[in-house]
Amino acid sequence: MKNATDPPASENDENASNTRLKIGPHSEHRSKWPWAAWALPLAGLVSLVWFLIRVIPKPSRAAYPCQRAAFPVASAFVVWLTAVVMSSLAYCKAKQLAFRGRYLAAGLSMAVAVVLAVVCWSPSITDTRADFVPSDPPNTPMGVGKGIYPGRVVWVHDPTATKWDGVTGRWWEDRNLDQQAVDRMLSHTLRSLAGEQNDAAAWDALFRYFNRNHGTGDVGYLPGEKIAIKINLNPEGYGAAYSSNGRMPSPQLIQSLLAQLFNSAQVSGSNVTIFDASRAIADPLYNRIHTNANPHFQRVRFVANTTVNGRIGAVADLAHPVHFANSSVAPANNATAYLPTCVTEAKYLIDLAQLSAHSMFGVTACGKNWFGSICWRTNANYFPWNGGWTPSPLHNFGLRNNAMATYNPIVDLLGDPQLGGKTLLFLVDGLYGSDNAITAVLRFRSFGTNWTASVLASQDPVAIDSVVVDILRNEPLMANNITGQGVDNYLHESAEAGSPPSGTFYDPASTGTRLAGLGVHEHWNNATNKSYSRNLGREEGIELIPAGGPNSDPDGDGMNNTAEYQAGTDPMDPNSTPFRSTSISRQGDDILITWATQGGTTNRVQTAPDIAGGSASSTFTNLSPVVIPRGNYLASTNYLDIGGATNVPAKYYRVRLGP
Repeated sequence: MKNATDPPASENDENASNTRLKIGPHSEHRSKWPWAAWALPLAGLVSLVWFLIRVIPKPSRAAYPCQRAAFPVASAFVVWLTAVVMSSLAYCKAKQLAFRGRYLAAGLSMAVAVVLAVVCWSPSITDTRADFVPSDPPNTPMGVGKGIYPGRVVWVHDPTATKWDGVTGRWWEDRNLDQQAVDRMLSHTLRSLAGEQNDAAAWDALFRYFNRNHGTGDVGYLPGEKIAIKINLNPEGYGAAYSSNGRMPSPQLIQSLLAQLFNSAQVSGSNVTIFDASRAIADPLYNRIHTNANPHFQRVRFVANTTVNGRIGAVADLAHPVHFANSSVAPANNATAYLPTCVTEAKYLIDLAQLSAHSMFGVTACGKNWFGSICWRTNANYFPWNGGWTPSPLHNFGLRNNAMATYNPIVDLLGDPQLGGKTLLFLVDGLYGSDNAITAVLRFRSFGTNWTASVLASQDPVAIDSVVVDILRNEPLMANNITGQGVDNYLHESAEAGSPPSGTFYDPASTGTRLAGLGVHEHWNNATNKSYSRNLGREEGIELIPAGGPNSDPDGDGMNNTAEYQAGTDPMDPNSTPFRSTSISRQGDDILITWATQGGTTNRVQTAPDIAGGSASSTFTNLSPVVIPRGNYLASTNYLDIGGATNVPAKYYRVRLGP
């Protein structure tokens, strides 16, 4: 029997503690909220009324995000109401027929009433869409990987970075998001992506790869070159998202990225712009950067759709129109899309997306992040919404319920020479993930009901979004949004842009030549192993580093990838482990403790008089000073306990990795 204090056994048991059970011959089950059964029908009625009031006077409003969110609820309500009415009529008819002695007809009418009643109260009315199941089998890559290491996606996970208890303060405050931990995460991510031993070498490798592939020679970053960082501030257009703990860019990760550019890549702050041309930029982010004592931080420009308190208003560059392969993308008044000058004047872009599902598109990652970079103009006038800065004309062409092998404008944006074509680095901020653009951050069940605490990076926009889709589609809390047949349609179209499944002639540069493939797409083998084709030894596909994700142990040394990251060891090398005891030997009256660990880590020898019950007790105290082995690789070190062999009674030793 389930004890009252037991945790819910399943998602459907989450409200078990909210009911009372009376034991005896007249047992009953009473809901704590007797009105709850009517909550969904009431929501459906409100959605239907709202949809009709807004759309009937102006049908084009049906494409607005709020109406697209309301329509499924309203349509489900219509189905439910129809079932209620028809069930009631069938029941009344059955009673009339039975009264007249026509029992067979009465039975048929009653059967109809029962069926309709089941439809009426079926929980399926609240979830009319099935969870997303990819159309392509696991480990069947399409397209060609991009990057120094083609198709490589780095995924660093550190639960110690995210400390919020979900109640106290805001998730983005320093007490809840550790800046030093975030700095380490980004550093490790960059070095792993470029295959270099330090941050400066990693940035140099990224810039050189970019320039070689753009025909400007084997050169790194040159002084004066401009960099624009696209962040996703979509929720900021709907209210005070930071103050309400909504899904927003992590100020700590942006600070870490800027510090990397200034200190490791030698970029001047005056040459860096952070932008989301269609949204506002809130104070928690703006103030964190501009109040930094480092002059480089103070010189960073923030470009937004307002000019409030130091923000710079986005300006459309009419010399750089965006060309969409589908002529129907433009609104009925034949508007043309343009990019902001902060993009067109930059030599390099960094695409900083977020780990989040999306109610309209299923997922919002690096591809969709470019939606906040478009301004629409009709002849001499701006499109009549948000000063022209809006992605709304694109919405119909990327919906998650659209069929596979159909046109998707994300391909045009990823292939545009001024957007995806200029992107040096694709990053995903997964420190605090969410299930939608305008909802609060939440703990993922697939992360042990913890914060996602992740940073992902790649030079391949298709590969990194493919990994994001796999992470989100395997999270139960995303089920209401990661649905529909077309969630990864844009990844298929992007990977095979030269000959896409839809047959679309993608040519965002208007050269008359088809766009080449933009990267490699595939899905991992399963949610446990998280292996992609290159992890399995194949020549093409995605390579997830470290292999298998946070909880995997690809080198078989007994330490999972997260533990190895935190220890500074190589999760792909079985000889690189956070700690390995070598020997404890007597030397006269002394005891020599020898161990192997990663160079540069902090170690202490501790001792205890006893180990209660065969496990470590709280009686361990520091014996040695801090011991830091030299080098960046596995190193052997030791500590001599003077007089240790004369201790009575015997004592226990351990080596602790950490402060």
